[in-house]
Amino acid sequence: MTRQKWLGLLVAAIAVPSLASAQTWSPPRMPDGHPDLQGFWTNASITPMERPRELGAKEFFTEEEAAEDRKRALVPASTAQRSGTEAHYEFTQFGLDRTQFQIAYSMRTSMIVGPDGRVPPLTPEAQQRNADRAANAKGHEFDGPESRGIQERCIVWGNEGPPMLPPGYNSYLQIVQAPGYVAILQEMIHDMRIIPLDGRPHASQSVRRWLGDSRGRWEGDTLVVDTTNFTDKTNFRGSRENLHVVERFTRVDDNTIRYEFTVDDPTTWTKPWSAELPLAKDKGPIYEYACHEANYGMANNLKGARAVEKAAEETAAKKEKPQPE
Repeated sequence: MTRQKWLGLLVAAIAVPSLASAQTWSPPRMPDGHPDLQGFWTNASITPMERPRELGAKEFFTEEEAAEDRKRALVPASTAQRSGTEAHYEFTQFGLDRTQFQIAYSMRTSMIVGPDGRVPPLTPEAQQRNADRAANAKGHEFDGPESRGIQERCIVWGNEGPPMLPPGYNSYLQIVQAPGYVAILQEMIHDMRIIPLDGRPHASQSVRRWLGDSRGRWEGDTLVVDTTNFTDKTNFRGSRENLHVVERFTRVDDNTIRYEFTVDDPTTWTKPWSAELPLAKDKGPIYEYACHEANYGMANNLKGARAVEKAAEETAAKKEKPQPE
């Protein structure tokens, strides 16, 4: 089976409605007759991207299992769960814990669909590329701003995508529709995707963008967004400029949009893969996320690195200084 055919099958597979209400419910519509996706939405989730290995090929929880999973979500996340420390700040103090905002619940055991429920293996090329990058960066991690990741530099955050994924907090987005266009604004880090729907082709391959080049179309009541032309600095789980993302937005009830995506990069993964998660309606509004203006961490990290270097130089100088007899 060719890679292109495999990608088509994946996109078609996740297009099957996973909520029974989608079969009988009719969405509100814009003046042009297409579904109205407008409003504020959240993709905050307790569903992991990859399925825990102990669940095997189990794609969905039972009602009882899902209820228990949601009960656990009402307990503030521990430091270990966040894979961080409280030295930065206490999450609950600033309304950033998952118990303090709306969660878009799902019956899925993982966002990634299919029996594996996990990201496919990296190609040998991608493994070598990652190893080379790590080797080149070793010892130079704090040389300057250019040595830090694009997220830490407030250029693009990993959750923005496409594909769009839940960040740890500020998991809100706004969708606006106008004749011939759909716009998606994400709270973190306040970037706007403007997606034309007029059938124009993708930009020339010589034009590369941080968020790629998106083109939308309607397939029935589903908005399909095709994105290519990423930069070679794009790093969605190790991908690069060959990343290709197909997103699908289907409003399945008053309060829910089913968001699906399929990603492919033949230079990164051994096969395409797909995921699904809900967007839950929220009252808004979205507040400005002033990442650059408040990026004290970048300056402090670099100052700390310079202080460590200075201390090392002073220690070396003392060792070299002749000792009095």
